[in-house]
Order: sequence, then structure tokens, then C-alpha cells
Amino acid sequence: MAEAPELPADPLASFPGRPEVVVQPDPARSRLGRVGVVLAAGQSERLASVTGGGSKALLRLGGLSLVERAVRSLLAAGLDRVLVVVGHDAGPVATVVGRLGRGRVRVVYADRWADGNGASLAAVQGEVLGEALFLLVTADHVFGEGGLERLLAAAEPAVLIDPAPGRPAWAEGTRVRVVDQAVVAFGKHLEEPAIDCGAFLLPPEVFDRQRHAATEGDHSLAGAVTRLAQTRPLRAVALPAGCWWQDVDTPQDARAAGVALRRSLGKAADGPVSRWLNRPLSTRLSMILAPLRPAPDLVSLVAFTFGLAGAALLATGQGLAGGLLVHASSVADGVDGEVARLQLRGGPRGALLDGVLDRVGDAAILAGLGLWALDGHDAQGVLVLTVAATTGALLSMASKDRAAALGLPPAPERALGWLQGGRDGRLLLVAVGALLGAPLATLVAVTATSALSLSLRVAFLRRPPATLRQDPQ
Repeated sequence: MAEAPELPADPLASFPGRPEVVVQPDPARSRLGRVGVVLAAGQSERLASVTGGGSKALLRLGGLSLVERAVRSLLAAGLDRVLVVVGHDAGPVATVVGRLGRGRVRVVYADRWADGNGASLAAVQGEVLGEALFLLVTADHVFGEGGLERLLAAAEPAVLIDPAPGRPAWAEGTRVRVVDQAVVAFGKHLEEPAIDCGAFLLPPEVFDRQRHAATEGDHSLAGAVTRLAQTRPLRAVALPAGCWWQDVDTPQDARAAGVALRRSLGKAADGPVSRWLNRPLSTRLSMILAPLRPAPDLVSLVAFTFGLAGAALLATGQGLAGGLLVHASSVADGVDGEVARLQLRGGPRGALLDGVLDRVGDAAILAGLGLWALDGHDAQGVLVLTVAATTGALLSMASKDRAAALGLPPAPERALGWLQGGRDGRLLLVAVGALLGAPLATLVAVTATSALSLSLRVAFLRRPPATLRQDPQ
């Protein structure tokens, strides 16, 4: 590659540049990577129609810019600190990065970023001094849950690969040759089925290989890792089954990444109501709300408010409005968790609040049904049914949570979902029963489905350990 023209002075003088030292690993340090590096210095001409000539690292996907999503993903994977290499449009990118991590995220300016992403890699050499390994990703690669964690767990030089990419990804990607579970060659010219996913667990030796590549006119990251693989094969870590990734280089790639991100918001244990009715609505709503970046706890409170409003309407016999609000509450109950996953902000505190609100909301909704059912029915019988339905609903949820807390193998929740004993099925029964004007029959149905689901779940969990089977989904 021809020598790049002289670049202007560093616009971010406070950012560390590239030191002229050769880094050797410290054997006393942990072999587990503790530092992540995000390359966000390049300029993408193919995305200019979307970015307006700015950095594609600032392109928003699911409410987060690509660089912010990359940083949050690395922190969520358990890394202690993250270095973000900037170059083109450095100021705005650095401003976004500066709001992240509370001291765990640092910006590094690559003065020769225009040479190629290999030069961006070289800029962090001094920043990873003493680290045996560091995790490297590029800002324009988006990963589903679990991919980076598997790579980091390799605890040795490794590359994340897609062993069975789609035809467009294969044609665009860098192919890898795998021998004895190690990548020994990279290149677009290879006729190999697997491609790399743009995520690497690298040793400091890669900086020496990058310099060698640069002297030969190759300033790319691929050039550096190719030469590293020639002397030190990298372990091939396959993308986990069901995990997705997307290289965002074109507007079409950005749209594909958005679709994949939305589809990833569902859960493997979702029953038929969530899978076919609620999620198609909630995930689209979550993607619409994502640019506003609402707090997941606020969404939980909104869903809870819908449930309380529906309960109040049911108590006064307004079945149509009450049923619609109850189902709206069910759909919104999925949005809070989806928004948290989109923003990579999920945590135990939010889950605790959501669980408490769900239980209070269910109790209120069933109480509203009971008050409505008093009209024209025996009060004692209605009271018994209301208590039974509420108890079954609460125990059904509590048994699942308790099993998870005890570390027991999960029951086949996806199959149990057909019994409509989960929260999504239960609220659908309430909504349908309310629309039909049958509060008493709805209480009977909720009692029966909750009791059956609870009984089967407990029976499954109490089977001898040797016969327990994981939920295949």
C-alpha cells in the first residue's frame, strides 16, 4: 500500500498515541483477557448515504450507536476495561465513548488511521502493556448473546469463526483455513467454508506481526493476524449455535442487523402466546421505542399501570375495555426486558422489580374479575375461585423462579406454555374471558391451567437427577 499523506495534527491531543516499544507478555499475569479493544477509527464510503460522511461507528442500531454497543458488549462479557481506537470523525465518537464505563473505558487516537485498521491496532500497543491476551473487535461487527463470552473463555490466542455462513456473508467475509481446530490461514482467496467474525483474542506478538505486515505495504488487521497465524496458530472458536452476527458495511447490512437484533429479543422458553402473539408486537414496539432509550424500570411501571387500569375496569364490569388493557399489559410486560437487552442494561434489580410488579398486577386483575363475577353468582363460590386462581397464578410463577434460584434443571417451559399456565397465557385467558363477558368461567380456567402447570412443573423437578432432561429448546 502506498504511503499515506501526512495527516494533520492530532485533534484530540489528550489521547495517547502509539508508543515505539515492543511489548512482551508478563507470564505472571492471568492468561484470561481482561482488556478489550474496539477499532472505531475507519471511514465507510459504502455507508455514506446513511452516515452523511460521518463515522459509521455512530450509526444507531436498536437505540445504541455501533461503538456504544460494542463497548457495552465487551463490558457485559466481563472485561475490566475497554480501549476504543478513534480516527475519522474522532471528536463525536470520543464524545459518545466518554459517557461510558465510569472510568473503565478509554479513547485512543490512531494518528495513521487512514493507512488501515492494522494501524489502528498498533495505536493501542502501549495501552495493553503487560497483558497476556486482549479481546479485539471492530465497531461495525454486531454479535448476539454468547458469542464474545465463548471467545473470551478460550483463554489462549483465538478467533471467532462462523463455520456455516450464508452465501452473501461468505462472499464478503474473510475465509479461514482450520486445521486441527486451529486457524492457520486467512484470506478472501481461500475456498474454505468458514469465515472469521471479526473478533479475536490476541497476544502482544500481534504488534510485531503488524509491523512486519506494514513494511510489506499491508496495513490491514487481516494482514497482522494472517502473519500471526503463520507462526502461532489461533484456536478456532465456533460461533455458538443460534448466535447471530452481522458485519455492517452497507445500508442493507444495517437493515439486516436491525432485523436480526429484533428477532433475537425473544426467549427460548417462550410459549405459543408469547411466540406468536405477544413478541411480534412487543419486539416491534421495543425497536420503535429504542431511539428514545426509555429506562426499562419505567416500562415495567407502564405495563403495571395498564394492568391496574384493566383490573379496575373489570371490577366495574367493563369487559371490553378491561380485557384490552389486560392484554396491553401482557404485551408491554415483554417490552421492558426487550428494551433492557437492546440497551445491554439488564440486571437483577430490574428483574426483581419486574417480578414484584407482575405478581401484584396479576393479583389485582384476578381480584377485578372476582368483583365482576359477584354480579349474579354466589359470593362464597366466587371468593373461593378468586383465591384459588390467585394462589395458582402466584405459585406457578414462584415455582419457576425457585427452581432457577436452586440451580435445578429447568422444566420444559416451552411445552408447558401450551397449557396456558404461564403469565402470557393466563392474561390471554383473562382478556378473552372478559371480551366474552364470562368472568366466572375465566376464574375457573385460570385456576385449572395454573394448577395443572404447577403440578407438572413440580413433578418434573422432583424426578431423580439421572432421569432429568434439559429443555431441548
